[in-house]
Amino acid sequence: MSQPDKLRVGSRTSRLAMWQTEHIIQLLQAANPGLVCEVVQFITKGDKTLHKPLPQIGGKGLFTAELEAALREGQIDIAVHSLKDLPVEDAPGLTVGAIVGRADVRDVLVAPPGTTLKNLPHGAVVGTSSHRRRAQLLAARPDLVIRPIRGNVDTRVRKVQSGEYEATVLAAAGVTRLGLTAVIADYLPLSVMLPAPGQGALAVQCRENDVATRSLLGTIENREVRTAVTAERAFLDALGGGCSAPIAAYAQVESGHSPIITLTGFVASLDGRRTIRVRVQGHNPHEVAAMVAEQAQQRGAEEILAHV
Repeated sequence: MSQPDKLRVGSRTSRLAMWQTEHIIQLLQAANPGLVCEVVQFITKGDKTLHKPLPQIGGKGLFTAELEAALREGQIDIAVHSLKDLPVEDAPGLTVGAIVGRADVRDVLVAPPGTTLKNLPHGAVVGTSSHRRRAQLLAARPDLVIRPIRGNVDTRVRKVQSGEYEATVLAAAGVTRLGLTAVIADYLPLSVMLPAPGQGALAVQCRENDVATRSLLGTIENREVRTAVTAERAFLDALGGGCSAPIAAYAQVESGHSPIITLTGFVASLDGRRTIRVRVQGHNPHEVAAMVAEQAQQRGAEEILAHV
């Protein structure tokens, strides 16, 4: 079967989204010399609705719906996403054709130099619209004042630098990809801030029945990363949580003849007063996720999530 020699690549318009898209194009062209790629830009609902916190305008599909519609209609051949923005279930007619290498999964504190989560002033205003980050920040520092913050990475950094917020929390992957490591005041350890399922990984969506494009995407697939994020996202799915739920997960894979998956799952109340952290090892990502979810539910995860 011959692979396509040209791809139309859908991307959001933000600087980070364009970096991610160009990165995927470079990987594809390195693995498939002669491949021509055309970038088609889209502005999503999540990009347009900046006056409300994300959980208020709906979690699923906020940054993906427009690109998915364009895929179905044949306007583009692939779409590049941050995996953590993609709903767990494949959109009808579409599939994730490739998951590629993962960047630093940690979150970082963007604040004036010398600031750490521990030494932030009492009652400091920290900007985040993420329920996951809010819950973990308050679990570590109940005195903090958490306020919603929207906009792309550059915008949120500017809001801290202008004094509108004393700090904000961002994904290390995005800040690093944009060359903004100078604004990072503190890398938050996983014991304090566990990431969103799939954080740091990039996903490439295509039409499910487009066998030629799926074959092409197979040339950049990272199986180890897919195994890890499959476990994380299966845990999220088992708890019935969407992208905006106060649920975190991180899986590590020890490669070998029979890979060992270590999955840590986390659920918390929005005020950070109730937290559940479960860690399980196994060989199958779905089985490991089911075990972590079951233990979390036994410890009251369902009740916590019902109050969100």
